Amino acid sequence: MLTFFVRDISRRKQAEQQQKRYAAELERSNRELEQFAYVASHDLQEPLRKIRTFGDRLQIKCGNKLDEAGSDCLLRMQNAAARMQSLIDGLLSLSRVTTQGQDFVAVDLAQIAREVVSDLEVQIERSGGRVEVDHLPTIQADPLQMRQLLQNLIANALKFHRVEVAPLVKVSGRFIHSRTQRTLNPPADDEQCRILVEDNGIGFEERHQDRIFGVFQRLHPRDVFEGVGIGLALCRKIVERHGGKIIAHSVPGEGSVFECCCRRSTSVRGRKEL
Repeated sequence: MLTFFVRDISRRKQAEQQQKRYAAELERSNRELEQFAYVASHDLQEPLRKIRTFGDRLQIKCGNKLDEAGSDCLLRMQNAAARMQSLIDGLLSLSRVTTQGQDFVAVDLAQIAREVVSDLEVQIERSGGRVEVDHLPTIQADPLQMRQLLQNLIANALKFHRVEVAPLVKVSGRFIHSRTQRTLNPPADDEQCRILVEDNGIGFEERHQDRIFGVFQRLHPRDVFEGVGIGLALCRKIVERHGGKIIAHSVPGEGSVFECCCRRSTSVRGRKEL
């Protein structure tokens, strides 16, 4: 009995030490993320701004004096600088999920979804699509990040639609709890909010499940679908900050379903680190 007790204490100490190592590694990772955000917003932005500024000046003052080859080179330079700016902006947005997240408050997801649909009105009209917002609950969350999450997912669903097939996007959500938590009266804190964004778009092979949530990962050429490939990575970061995970189910040519599971409630100040 004594041997078993000693072993149990030893296991607990090992677990505590491992947890401390994880916490230290997490703190180091967050410091590096903050440092990157500073570098990206200062050291990288300024030279890129000069490239774009002088490129624009060259176009205005000397554009009509350049031959076809020179004009093509200038255009390529300006396009590359614009893409670089988009990449930097995307990385900054990704880093700010944890470094500049707001406190968690009560967020009406249905209201957020309606506002997002209103913001995307031009894109919806241009695609001839429709967005249906079903019941969505209220959770404790970062309101700006919830808006960012829904806007990215809905905008993606509208963008990746099939040719000559109007996009249809359905947004819904409800509270769930795992099988281990299914008691007669489960505590509210044990529940999760599952948000679904479904579409009838082009879909993708599910073997690319992990890839689509990676930074700068694209399944389609840039000249077919615009974007820098950071939107879904940003969605994953947001969902993870809210104590959950995001997965996707899809069938090529039939559409996709993005499922986000977030905790119903978290600390009042929210989670500043992952």
